[in-house]
Amino acid sequence: MKLFLKHIWFIGIVFSTTIFFAQENDIGTIQPRFTVRGSVIESDTRDPIPHVNIEVNGGGYTTTDMFGDFRIEAKKGDEITIRHKDFETVYYTIQSNERIIVEVQPNKPANYKSKFSKSRIPIFKSLIDSADTYLKKDAKKSIQFIADALLESNSVKENSEAYEVLGDIYMYWKQYDLAVSNYRISIQNRETNDANLKLANAYKLNKNYQESIQTYKDINKTELSNWQLVSLYEGLGDIYLLTKSYDLSVSAYKEGLQVAQKHLITPKITDLNSKIAQTYNEKGEINEAKGYFKNSLKLANTENKKRAVEEKLKVADFRNNLNDYSNEIILRKEALDDISDIEHDSVFDNESALTPQKQNYKIGNAYALQNDFPNAITYLEKSIAEADKKEDVIVQKDATRKLSDVYRDAGDYKKALSIYQDYVSLVDKAYIKKEQEISQAARFSKDIVSKQNRIISLESDRALSESKYQLTTEQTKRQKLIIYSLIGGLILLLIAAFLMMKYIKQQRLANNLLALKSLRSQMNPHFIFNALNSVNSFIASNDERTANKYLTDFSLLMRAVLENSEEDFIPLEKEIELLQLYTKLEHFRFKDKFDYSIKVDEHININDFVIPPMLLQPYIENAVWHGLRYKKTKGFLEIRITQSNTDEIVITITDDGIGRQKSKALKTENQQKQNSKGMGNIKKRVAILNTMYKDKVDVFIDDYKNEEDSGTKVVVTLKKD
Repeated sequence: MKLFLKHIWFIGIVFSTTIFFAQENDIGTIQPRFTVRGSVIESDTRDPIPHVNIEVNGGGYTTTDMFGDFRIEAKKGDEITIRHKDFETVYYTIQSNERIIVEVQPNKPANYKSKFSKSRIPIFKSLIDSADTYLKKDAKKSIQFIADALLESNSVKENSEAYEVLGDIYMYWKQYDLAVSNYRISIQNRETNDANLKLANAYKLNKNYQESIQTYKDINKTELSNWQLVSLYEGLGDIYLLTKSYDLSVSAYKEGLQVAQKHLITPKITDLNSKIAQTYNEKGEINEAKGYFKNSLKLANTENKKRAVEEKLKVADFRNNLNDYSNEIILRKEALDDISDIEHDSVFDNESALTPQKQNYKIGNAYALQNDFPNAITYLEKSIAEADKKEDVIVQKDATRKLSDVYRDAGDYKKALSIYQDYVSLVDKAYIKKEQEISQAARFSKDIVSKQNRIISLESDRALSESKYQLTTEQTKRQKLIIYSLIGGLILLLIAAFLMMKYIKQQRLANNLLALKSLRSQMNPHFIFNALNSVNSFIASNDERTANKYLTDFSLLMRAVLENSEEDFIPLEKEIELLQLYTKLEHFRFKDKFDYSIKVDEHININDFVIPPMLLQPYIENAVWHGLRYKKTKGFLEIRITQSNTDEIVITITDDGIGRQKSKALKTENQQKQNSKGMGNIKKRVAILNTMYKDKVDVFIDDYKNEEDSGTKVVVTLKKD
């Protein structure tokens, strides 16, 4: 039977995964391009209709896949044509970001009057749309929608889409490592060019440069749209620029520029001219850079005002590097006027370069470099006032410091001193704000990881349910076979017993692995909480430079801990590096309380041994916090790694602190009721590991010596696999 169009239902609750820009329209403005998602289905059976022709009057073309779904690039005002041999061709003009569902049904008698009624939105698609909607507003709520969508998913295609959107969420909130993980899961379910391009970009932002390059190179270029092909070359150019491979970067950018020019992709033409200019600038080829910056600035002025301002600021920075302060000032003043116009329709946060306080500061700095002190003072004061109004403490601090320097250089030392005192107070204010941001970031990361773990748990539960269902089916088959044949039933019973034993063994292993993962996940918040307390205390009691140095080392330690947190075992070399960094930080804070030494027997091949991550850190933490910290004289902490035989090493941690008995006596009644969480977790982890790997780890704790300050000695014996 022929099919005819019953109705088209447009749903406006969608957040496009990719934003594009098109050519100029009749009045000279640029309309944003976006990806329109849609489906074509049969209304009665809800069956998808594949191979439907989808075309946009701007030149885009695609077809529905086997699931009846399609994606196509369009902009407001474009007309989409939906054409198939079994129903009348449909035309629709795009008015906004929308999901299109086209429903068709069998032909009706001539006197039948078609009724247009709303169908129930598929639950999965509705949840995905909701996740898109909250992507930039509320990360936790958006992730929860994805978790709910995964529960409703009935195909690998839907799984792939859910994990792709989850990767988009993490990308927006700058959790690049989680974005990489979820894009990879999406591709494992169903590979698409969009997901591969996003994965390559996520690798780049996570500084996995070689993985990013390889991902870009593995994509089949013949299957890409023109925009995707330009994005691929642009991404490669970005990575080569980050890795200082300037010639490769320019080559990639130019290939992308050729494609963009051939297909009149105006925004990308502007962007690539600008990036080529920046690459030549970093390479030191100034004349080439000038030519491309001239092109990019000219092209940007034909686009929307925001893009034009962004390019002016890039060129202004370039002029600053050339010490061409006069032209820099002209460009920044023009940008200031444009920013004033843009701010009526847009809101920029303080992180954006398009803020008046930052540009006034840079203009004042340029005047100062020309020794034009009156103009420098004027613009720096404007910057301070604007930053104060917008609560931008960082720019306010920097502008105040610069203003003090200008008054000093101008010979007004009294005024310079007065303003410098304002700068000192702003430094304190900035550190309070930074401390708050660190606390907020820690809470946010904890919430995000919790949501991600829940999604992993949901997937594990679903896999377990499927496994149980399959097991039940097999048992039913065995029962039927037993009825038909006693001998066959007996054989099947033996097989079932064997499989059951294997299953139980696997379940025990899985439970042990899950317990280890749970204990590791408990160690990280415990460690992070203690470490952040150290950071908080240190910032409150030290100067700016020392605090910054401490925070830098602390961030390196945090990254190492989080990178190792998912592993059951890590190379001994990595654990030693982590111990060195952690002990260095503790000594940095309590340098008047103890000295330390870390000695590794030169005959040990540390590449031959692996160790559970975070196994030794709690013992060192106890030694410092409960032993050496309370010692009246300066103590000593020694970490020694020796090899007792070819298959075994001994790690000895000794301190001459007050000892376990005195430390216990110093604790409050409430503290005595509670065991150390870190030490408790270590004991459980050692017990599980020894069960799984046949006594791989042995831990012995005793007093170090028979004196008033008895100290503590911890001996960890580790066997080779």
